[in-house]
Formats: sequence, structure tokens, C-alpha cells
Amino acid sequence: MNNGVIKFLQEPKIMSTYSCVGSEEKKGPLGRLFNYYSEDNKFGKNTWEKSESEMQRIALFGAMQNAGIKDTGLDILLAGDLLNQCVGSSFGLSDYDIPYVGLYGACSTCALGLALGSCLISGGIAERVGTVTSSHFCSSERQFRFPLEYGGQRPPTAQWTVTGAGAFILGNKGRVSIPEAVFGKIKDMGIKDVNNMGAAMAPSCVETIKTYFRETDHSPEDFDMIITGDLGYEGSEILKELLLSEGIDIRKNHTDCGLLIYDIEAQDKHAGGSGCGCSASVISAHILKKLEACELRDVLFIGTGALMNSLTVCQGNSIPAISHLVRLKTEV
Repeated sequence: MNNGVIKFLQEPKIMSTYSCVGSEEKKGPLGRLFNYYSEDNKFGKNTWEKSESEMQRIALFGAMQNAGIKDTGLDILLAGDLLNQCVGSSFGLSDYDIPYVGLYGACSTCALGLALGSCLISGGIAERVGTVTSSHFCSSERQFRFPLEYGGQRPPTAQWTVTGAGAFILGNKGRVSIPEAVFGKIKDMGIKDVNNMGAAMAPSCVETIKTYFRETDHSPEDFDMIITGDLGYEGSEILKELLLSEGIDIRKNHTDCGLLIYDIEAQDKHAGGSGCGCSASVISAHILKKLEACELRDVLFIGTGALMNSLTVCQGNSIPAISHLVRLKTEV
């Protein structure tokens, strides 16, 4: 590690991936790219929480099939979600006979899983690692906001929790490698508005991006894309403005998973998408396919997460945030 930036001597590869989403995500601009979707968002289950668990099971099974491996082909499984105690992951993946580590990074969990899995592989601890994450609009609304029946109105800064999951198999074969990663630091700027997660998370993203460019020879122009997940519209604008004040200009090649997954105006998603499943499904179905097709060659992915829960919000606490970075590079 070089002052926060991990450079992998043995670069892990993404062997395969698989995504599944709900009906709203299927209607969005990336709809045709997802591997699997549920028309009623229930995935054959009778509760929203079980539906989220089923998404994880489907995503991991699909990724293993795409990699041509079975349960015994994975050394360890990293997984997380937004539900209390990560029950979406533990219930969804309990049938797999694989050593399991639960992760919580909120919306940064996809990047966290990729970074941790890369450490395990590059360090020689594991040969193949599975990493999975998910979110479900209905289960998240019930836990963090109001039951759907309440019909509460959202302010323009609010984001829509994505119903989706993404799974990745990391190993030593594949066209896309992970040469570098940065684990973020917790930043708490005193923001308490749960309907403006972008503003709460943007400062932590600034810190992680500053760390990367300060400790490497790279500049924003070296990358085809700098993609965050998920700041939405509000947080993305704050991010670009704060970085510009630090002399870092990402305006030409920045985008956000929460801005890509929906047609914000046509689908009335306010500030865009959010949730663990947002960046997981967008990176899986969209960004990795572009990398594999060499339409993109070098991408920085920064997963951003709000580290609060429903109790801390009710107690009036501010919202601490974290942002983890992984570099995704095509093997030419």
C-alpha cells in the first residue's frame, strides 16, 4: 500500500458477472443489458425481504454458471445489502456451501467487495472469490422510510432505491483486471437530511479521489470514465464542484450509476437511483461489457455509501459516509 493506494502485484481478474433487476430498472435506458428481471419485483417470493435474498441467489448462481464453476470452485464469498444485519445476503446465500463474509458499506458495498476480493486473490489467500450485493426498493422503504401504503412525497433531492443485484467472480482469468484499489475514510460533515444522501456522501468521495490522484502519477484525463455509485444528480454536482476547488477537474469524464440506470425525467426518479444494487447492476451489465468490448479501456469506479441506520436517523444523528475505489482496466 502506498499512502492509501493499493497496487496489486498480481492483478486480480473479473472472470464473470451476472445482474438481475426489477421492473422499473428493466424499463430504464440499460434495461436490455441486464441478465434477468422480475416483472412484479417479487422474484417468486411472498415478502420483499425474501425477494431481495432471491435476487442474490440468482445473481451468484448466474455468475458461477458464466464462469463455468460450481460451489466448490469458490474459496470465499463476500456479500452485503442494506437490510439490518445484512439478512438479505445471509438468507439468500445460506444454501451455498462456501465460506462467507458479510459486508456492510451501504451503497459502496459493490466496490468494497471488489476491493476486498482483490486483496484476497492478489495476496494468495484465495484463487477464486465471489462478491455479491443487492438492494430492493420495497424492503428499503419499509426499513428506512415509510411503508409503501403511506404514499409519502419525496423532495427533488431524494433518490430511488434500485431493485437489483450484481454478482462478480474474481480470479486469475478474464479480460478486465483490477490493478489498484483505495479503501476510503469515514467522513461526517454534519448532514442530517435523509432525503439528500448525495450531499452526505459527496465529501467522502472527494477524499478518496483526492487520495488516489495525490498518490499516483495519474490525472483525470488518463481515464475513459470516472464513475461513482451512487451520488445521483445532487451529489454528482457537489462532487464536481468540490473537486474543482481542489484543482481536480472530472467534469468531462464523470458519470454516476444512479444517473445511468433510469430515465430520471420520464420515470420520475427525482435525483436518480441509489442502493447497493444500483452500482452492482450497472457495473455488471453496462460498464464491464464496455470494458470487455474495448469500448472503454480504463475506468475508475468509486462506490459511495451512507453509514447510517433507521435508528440513528430517528435519533437525529448526522450521516457519516464512506467511499471505496477500484480501478477497472481492460487487458489488451
